[in-house]
Amino acid sequence: MSTGPVITPLAVPAGTPLQAGAAEVARRLRTAGYTAYWAGGCVRDLILGRTPKDYDIATDAVPDRVQALFGGSVAVGKSFGVVRVPVHGAWYEVATFRRDHDYVDGRHPTTVSFSDPATDASRRDFTINALFLDPVQGIVIDHVDGRADLDRRVVRTVGQPVDRFREDHLRMLRAVRFAATLDFQLDDATAVAIRATAAAIAGVSAERVRDELSRLWIEAVHAGEALELLDDMGLLAVVLPEVAAMKGVEQPPEFHPEGDVFRHTVIMLNSMHTDDVRLAWSVLLHDVGKPPTAKLIDGRFRFERHANVGADMARVILARLRFSNDDTDAIAFMVGNHMRFVNTHEMRRATLRRLVGAPTFPAELELHRLDCQASHGGLENYEYLMAFREQMRTEPVLPAPWVSGHDVMSLGVKEGPQVGVWCKRAYEAQLEGSVADRAALLEWLRGEMQKEGDTG
Repeated sequence: MSTGPVITPLAVPAGTPLQAGAAEVARRLRTAGYTAYWAGGCVRDLILGRTPKDYDIATDAVPDRVQALFGGSVAVGKSFGVVRVPVHGAWYEVATFRRDHDYVDGRHPTTVSFSDPATDASRRDFTINALFLDPVQGIVIDHVDGRADLDRRVVRTVGQPVDRFREDHLRMLRAVRFAATLDFQLDDATAVAIRATAAAIAGVSAERVRDELSRLWIEAVHAGEALELLDDMGLLAVVLPEVAAMKGVEQPPEFHPEGDVFRHTVIMLNSMHTDDVRLAWSVLLHDVGKPPTAKLIDGRFRFERHANVGADMARVILARLRFSNDDTDAIAFMVGNHMRFVNTHEMRRATLRRLVGAPTFPAELELHRLDCQASHGGLENYEYLMAFREQMRTEPVLPAPWVSGHDVMSLGVKEGPQVGVWCKRAYEAQLEGSVADRAALLEWLRGEMQKEGDTG
């Protein structure tokens, strides 16, 4: 026999404009005679003292009534009871309390029926996400012991974990993300079920896996520990087998005293603090080319061309996960070029300016710093590039060229490939600072052409 929900007070502090809008949604529903609670992640975050990124509202009002109460609302999942409503310039999802019926595709219930708060809570993924908050009375309504799990700092499924993961396979990745983001532990039964069901994650759409993993790397308290948890749960070998292959790949101890390639990557991720998805994936994949290139030569492990091989592998991985072409190009470029900072002290000034002027440079520089700190610890090249970038603050790193193709042809070079060659040489000289201005550059260019007999 049910004893009913656990009701506990929660003083909701004055919050953001987003929170004020969520309160207005609830107030309008209550004024019309309906129950209206904040639901899910926002309640969890408020209890933990975190600022919610969004607010969802649960109600006993059916979708047609919700739409009638909120002009401009959009039914985004009417058959599932979900309506998006605009209030004070923001959008809120309002969902009718529901019961989910049989799942057949590992993601969606075949049908739903509208129900009550207790039934709605019982169909949610994890207890910490199944809490309701009455923002008017300032009370938390808990049907699943979710508040106790928050106190215990545990991620636990609502009901039987195997059932929850069979309904939606992505919940296995979500469990890892919540544990890593909140710095919680996985409940024992939940962890056992993930390990037993991990292979099913292969059936989840690439886009959903990509988004979940991207959030994991940038939201986790320690992204390296998140990677280890993903591996421990048996999920890493399914979603990123190329990264799992880094385990046990030894490295030269004089350069990598920290251990194998996987351990090196874990340390880098743990030191990373970013909201840049491209940087996060570059850190994860920067040494993905080491396992297939590893060779023991003269008693030392070597990884010839591992950066180039890694860039090609990164493209395959990112295509599999349906990344955009722009993201793929940027990440693969950083993976393929992460070793080029090694020789910065020997680079010509023009090369340095091109390096620092690249759109990816800030992320590349951070990747280099993390790479060095997680291995030999030397930051000489990083500090050299930081100093050079500081020198360039008073002038454009990559200024507009002083000499055009038309200028080159006016000096007697016939139209064709050589025009581009001379334009490039002129720009290199400009970047090197070996000429003072456009007039001096044109004079230098005329002299060089005469030496090489390249004028008409």
